[in-house]
Amino acid sequence: MTLVASFTFNPFQENTYVLYDDTKECAIIDPGCYTETEKTQLIDFIEENGLKPVKLINTHCHLDHIFGNRFIAEKYGLGLEIHKGELPVLQAAPQVSMMYGVPFPEVSPEPSNFIAEGEVLRFGNTKLEVLFTPGHSPASISFFCREDQFVIAGDVLFYQSIGRTDLPGGDFATLIASINEQLFPLGDEVTVYSGHGPSTSIGYERQNNPFLKG
Repeated sequence: MTLVASFTFNPFQENTYVLYDDTKECAIIDPGCYTETEKTQLIDFIEENGLKPVKLINTHCHLDHIFGNRFIAEKYGLGLEIHKGELPVLQAAPQVSMMYGVPFPEVSPEPSNFIAEGEVLRFGNTKLEVLFTPGHSPASISFFCREDQFVIAGDVLFYQSIGRTDLPGGDFATLIASINEQLFPLGDEVTVYSGHGPSTSIGYERQNNPFLKG
């Protein structure tokens, strides 16, 4: 069984996820840790649970999801994995950070591997199916664990909301298509772990999300 630990970090209240199973191998997804206290909180959890980080992944590369990339990469000797289409977003993050008036702590390392749609990522006994879910960002990807019926959805789908589409590379119609064609077919019982806010389920959002009704 794959377990999901969630941490809310940085001024944007972003959700960072650590996925791990009984092998103790783990993947760190969207490390948004910004302050030293947040970095310590993440590291303490990993150490207290005896975990071995083996993957560093971004669902997409908006600055709030990548603040901790360099810290995690250097702490655990990991290469960064993203979709190739997110590379311009990753590289623009320091300039975007200046626009928000938020100091950018450490420039992210360049990716060591590009993740493709339809690929299956593996660590320990865990398998994550890669779904291409653009719209909030140009090449956002989501990760579906079929065995344990959850999806790490980044900023695509939220509890009673959806990702914003007014940022560079965003597009409302594309985002709605990603949700309808990639996430909704996963099944109503699937838990959705979003990039911000509480977790939800496909079924709940199908019935109650005001952006997706009608």
